[in-house]
Amino acid sequence: MAFVRAMVAAYRTRGLSPERALEVAQIQPHEVDQPSSRITAAQMEAVSDAAMRELDDEGLGCFTRPLPWGSYGMLARASLPAPTLGVALKRWCRHHGLITNDVALSLETVADRARLVMRPHRQPGPLTEFCVVSVLRNIHGLASWYVDSRIPLQGAQFPYAPPPHVDAYRVLFDGPATFGADEAAIAFDARYLALPMRRDETAMNQLLQRALPLTVRSYRRDRLLVQRVRQVLATQPLDAHNANDLAALLNVSARTLHRQLKDEGASLQALKDEVRRQRATELLLRTRRPIKQVAQACGFQNEKSFIRAFRGWTGQSPGEWRSEQAP
Repeated sequence: MAFVRAMVAAYRTRGLSPERALEVAQIQPHEVDQPSSRITAAQMEAVSDAAMRELDDEGLGCFTRPLPWGSYGMLARASLPAPTLGVALKRWCRHHGLITNDVALSLETVADRARLVMRPHRQPGPLTEFCVVSVLRNIHGLASWYVDSRIPLQGAQFPYAPPPHVDAYRVLFDGPATFGADEAAIAFDARYLALPMRRDETAMNQLLQRALPLTVRSYRRDRLLVQRVRQVLATQPLDAHNANDLAALLNVSARTLHRQLKDEGASLQALKDEVRRQRATELLLRTRRPIKQVAQACGFQNEKSFIRAFRGWTGQSPGEWRSEQAP
């Protein structure tokens, strides 16, 4: 409800009444000032859409000058012809500075980690939290839509103290959240930046008729999930014994993990077998480690289960296979 209070404040700054927007979203006026009140995603979409249209401000009072209706659509269209997501995000950040100079947005990449950073150019005001959350959710949602993929976050940071409704941040931003930071930012795997753009002008026209779900609701499909699962299984085999452990490392639920892998035509067991087999054969060929140590390095809890799995892959025990491969 804190975000609804921010919209109500924008109305009052303009000398207008938020009554109609609240009514459209089925939010009772007395609920707005109740700190414990919550709203649904559908209500957030409804009240935001009504407020943006009535105020003719897609920034909803966050910036010193209003962002007329269609401002963010213009940014999205300008980035659409980019060949990859990385190029599109750089354009979006640069063009955002043309519609408001209150904040500076940038895409920064270090090694395998990408960050979308938001830095203020003026003293933070009472709408700081709403502004930060809105802008970061907007660009994150649009980025996911551009490449038709969920982009899971590795973390988020915010330049203010934890608000009373801090528990809501677990829904708004996956990954760990840090408060009291010098700048606002969301971080994600840099490999997503290389994904090609998957949308065209027709899709853009359809999106702009109802774009708010991008900001309010998280994208579901993850086109890099299979690669990310392989990476975790290969680099952290001892920490990913089961679906729950693996899902926790990927910041998703076990149910979501299985569903999304199925959507990508894969299964967790098949990926585990693939990664473990590759790791096992490499260690058996290139090292003289005992079979027990090879089993442990591949994420097996004991030597017996490793031998059974290896025999299922190759028809031989690890020792037999190693002897046969020796020059």
